[in-house]
Amino acid sequence: MKKLIQFSKFFPVAVILSAVIIISGIISVITRGINFGLDFKPGMIEEIKISNTVLEVTYNGTATVSLDVTENGVDVVVSGIGEENRTESISFDSVSTVSELAAKINSVNGVSAHIKKEQALPSGGVYVTSGASKNLGENPLRLFVADESSTVTADDIRAALKDFSSVDVKEVGSDTERAFQIRMGVTGEESKTMQGDANKALTDTFGADKIAISKSDFIGAQYSQSLIRDSIILVLATLVLIFIYSAIRFHWDFALAAVIAIIHDSLIMVSFISFIQMEFSTTTLAAILTIIGYSINATVVILDRVRSDIKVVEAKTFKEILNSALTSTLSRSIITTLTTLFAVLALFFFTTGTIHDFSLALTVGLISGCYSSIFIAGAFILSVRKNQKFTTIASKSNISQFKPAEDETDDAE
Repeated sequence: MKKLIQFSKFFPVAVILSAVIIISGIISVITRGINFGLDFKPGMIEEIKISNTVLEVTYNGTATVSLDVTENGVDVVVSGIGEENRTESISFDSVSTVSELAAKINSVNGVSAHIKKEQALPSGGVYVTSGASKNLGENPLRLFVADESSTVTADDIRAALKDFSSVDVKEVGSDTERAFQIRMGVTGEESKTMQGDANKALTDTFGADKIAISKSDFIGAQYSQSLIRDSIILVLATLVLIFIYSAIRFHWDFALAAVIAIIHDSLIMVSFISFIQMEFSTTTLAAILTIIGYSINATVVILDRVRSDIKVVEAKTFKEILNSALTSTLSRSIITTLTTLFAVLALFFFTTGTIHDFSLALTVGLISGCYSSIFIAGAFILSVRKNQKFTTIASKSNISQFKPAEDETDDAE
C-alpha cells in the first residue's frame, strides 16, 4: 500500500511562505511599480517595408497633378489651370515591368517617371510612403516595390534603433512583403521628433531607397489606460466564471478554494514580474491567463479525487481524506508539471524577446500552480472543514454530502 503523506503538516508553513512572497510583491508594486510594455503605454506604431525604389515621378507644369496608388493600380489625377481635368488609371494587370508602368505615367503631359531600378512588377504592384505628398512637383515622389531578396531581419531593425528606449520590432505579413512593425513608447510632445529621428536612423542604416513607411499611427494615453482597465476586468471575469463552474461541479467552499489558488498564482506571477522588472505586455497577460487555466485544471483533478475518496476510503476525519487524495494525485501533478516545463524551458533557452519573457512567466506560474493546488487550496479546504467528522452517504451526490458525527469527540487535529 502506498505510504500516506501528511501534507496537512506543511500547510501552515506553505501559507506563511506564500503570504511573505505576495506581501513583498505588493510592496514592490507600490514602491517600484510594474514595468508596463508598449502595449500598455502611449506611443507610436509604425509599419515599414524593406523596399526597392523603382520610380521617381515629378511634374513640371501649371496644373495640379496628384498620384494615387491603390492595391489595383495607379491613378494620375489632373486638375486646375492649363490642363483638362481628367484621371488616367493604370491597372497593375496591364503592366508587367517597371518600364511599362513608367511609359504609361509619362504619357500624361508634364509628368516624368524616372526609372531607378528596372524589374518585373510583383503581384502587389507599387506603393508610396505613408504621409508622402501625392501632389507632384519638382520634388520627386518615390514608388517602391518590396525587396523580396532582402535578408534584413527584425534583429537588424532593432540594432538600427538601439539608441532608442522602449522599442519593439516584429515581422508582419508574408515573407515576400518584407514588412516590420515598430512600436515605440513616446509622449505626445516628442512623438513627431522621435518618429523623425527613428526614420533617419533607419535610412542611415539601410539607405533612403530601401525604407518605405507604409503605416504610422499614434496611441494616446487614454487608450493605454483603457487597455489596462479592460485587462483587469478580463482576469476578474475569468475568476468569477471559474468560481461559478466549480460551485456547480463541487461545493462553494471547494470552489472558493480553487479560486484562492489561482488568485495566489496570479499574485505570485505579478510579484515575480515586479521583482525582476520584467516588461508586462499582452504576452505576459496571456501567460497569466494560461496559468489560471492550468492551475484550475490541476485543482479540479485533486477535488475530484477527494470526492471519490469520500466514498471508498475509510477515515474518521476530513484531514485523512484530504491527505489520501493529495497522496494519490501527487505523481500525476509532478509528471504533468515536469512535462509541460520541458516545452516551456525549451522556449526560454532558445528564444528571445517577448516569447522568452512569456516562457519565463509560464515557468514561474507552472511551479506555483502545482504548489498552490496542493498546499494553498488544500489548506483552505481543511481550515473550513477541519472540525467535521463524518460518515459517507452512498449516493451519486457531490462532495458536500457528508454529515457530522453526533457522538464523536473532536480529534481532527
